[in-house]
Amino acid sequence: MKSHKKILFIISVVLLLLMFAIVVNVSVNFRDYSYKAAVDKAKVTAEYVRDGLTAHMVNGIMDKREIFINNVKNHKDIKDLWIIRSDTVKKQYGNGFDNEIVRDGIDQDVLKTGKTKYNFVENAKEAVLRITIPYKATAYSTPNCLKCHDAKEGEVLGAISIKLDITGIRNTGVVTILKIVAISLVFIIIALFAINYYFKPLMSLIEELNKMIHYAHRGDFSKRINVTLKDNDEGNMVIEQMNNLFAKLQGTFQDLKDSLKTFVDNSNIACSDPIQESKNIIHELSDIYKFKKTIELDATYEDVLERVYYILSNKFYIKEYALYIVNKKQNTRETLYSTSKNAVICQNATFEEASLCRAHRTNLDVVSDDFEHICKYSDTNNQNYVCIPFDINKEISIIISIVSDDKEEFKEIQQKISHIKNYLEAAKPVLESRFLTKKLEDSSLKDALTRLYNRRFLEQFIEKFTNQAERSNHIYAVMMVDIDYFKMVNDTYGHDIGDLVIQKLSTVIKENIREADLAIRYGGEEFLVLLYNPEKEKTLEVAERFSQKFKAIKFQANGESFTKTLSIGISFYPEQADSIWKAIKYADTALYEAKESGRDKIVVFEEKMYKGGENY
Repeated sequence: MKSHKKILFIISVVLLLLMFAIVVNVSVNFRDYSYKAAVDKAKVTAEYVRDGLTAHMVNGIMDKREIFINNVKNHKDIKDLWIIRSDTVKKQYGNGFDNEIVRDGIDQDVLKTGKTKYNFVENAKEAVLRITIPYKATAYSTPNCLKCHDAKEGEVLGAISIKLDITGIRNTGVVTILKIVAISLVFIIIALFAINYYFKPLMSLIEELNKMIHYAHRGDFSKRINVTLKDNDEGNMVIEQMNNLFAKLQGTFQDLKDSLKTFVDNSNIACSDPIQESKNIIHELSDIYKFKKTIELDATYEDVLERVYYILSNKFYIKEYALYIVNKKQNTRETLYSTSKNAVICQNATFEEASLCRAHRTNLDVVSDDFEHICKYSDTNNQNYVCIPFDINKEISIIISIVSDDKEEFKEIQQKISHIKNYLEAAKPVLESRFLTKKLEDSSLKDALTRLYNRRFLEQFIEKFTNQAERSNHIYAVMMVDIDYFKMVNDTYGHDIGDLVIQKLSTVIKENIREADLAIRYGGEEFLVLLYNPEKEKTLEVAERFSQKFKAIKFQANGESFTKTLSIGISFYPEQADSIWKAIKYADTALYEAKESGRDKIVVFEEKMYKGGENY
């Protein structure tokens, strides 16, 4: 039901209730008035009869009283009238006429109590008031009753019973009430028409305003008031101002939403309410800003990535994921972090040849739901997965692989992808800067030809290895590896072939040491290898592998093929030396011994080999 109809209904009910109250009040008052008027008329009639009977008595014509009584009875409103004698009067004057007798209990009660009794009888046809009024003896009236009657003061001498027909009065009252009802209904109808005429436009305005506010609450400010109020300039001004206000709000919030969209990918923030959507975007921008300000003060790219791991785990509640870094130039990649072994879903081939990774090759998100076995180089064990590629610069990109066994959880993960990318986008310039810094550091600490650490790195970080060994009570095996007769290669075949020989040796070394071990290009053709906490037998095995695998390489130059051998000197820190530098010197001494004793040998340092007196 529309608002104006509700108001009309309420007003109608109120007016009808008011009319009902008026009619009831008039009816009650009219009835009371009619009843009182009938009683007063009966009393006047009783007094008139009493006075007439008194006159008859004084004049000695009491035997003629019946004519008088009948004349009174013939009055149009008197339905019946009779008089009653008390026992005292009967005893003194006799029973009277036949009709002057007690007819019912009312007559008896009035003679006994001396009190007036009323009885109202009403039906559909008529309304009759029966009233019985006592006559009491008194010496204080004119004439003196006690002169004629042998009675006491106040004693009941008789009574008069009258039946008055008040049907006419009742009917007049009913007609009057019906007229009041008819007039009231006419005025109610007129009032309702007037109210509807003047208030319906206002109610329509209120309904339109209610709709506007309802849609505005949901973020839709496109609704306008399409109502014109007749003869109401103030109302029309309100309509115009409201429409202008909502038009401005619509434009403002749309501009705000469009502006905010330029900062973040809001595909999963979007909703039908532009206010809520703007609020969501602002909250995300705020969180991303805090994230960015934090990582800008982190020293290394590893620290920045730690923040990314924290966001994935604690903000997006990703349980199983792995993060890979891709070297685009070398077409290789490596695992930087994984929550568990189950999170690493890529086959080993993708680490040697990054272009096999579908996400890296296409630079698009790869979602397992899109197509069965969408990436043939993934081993997921029926897990759901999504791979998110993200370029850092022309040389480096990262890939985040997220896996889940739960379908519902995986749907939630897909909804978070755009949010994750927003954080990666914020981290991108910082990561790029930190990667560049690391690259510059690596270029200054690594040998350009072999990509092994150089002697500068050793000078900067040797204390770290020394402290680690001292804290853990572990040892380092120190190897000095040198190519035999390397100068002859450069002199005979040129420096390009010499560089190739050095590269091959660096490859042999890298392939035969552990991640915890350290390989350094110490000089031209001389390499330093630090094996972390090895057994002595294992140290000799590693040295032997170096020697045998390098010796097996055949080099081609100028139509000829040749092989080269290695001389290796070994010492142990801190078993044989109290400083790492001294251990390096002892390994170099053992290397010298290997060369002096014929080359292509592995020699472990002994105290008797060292004849120098330098302190290290």
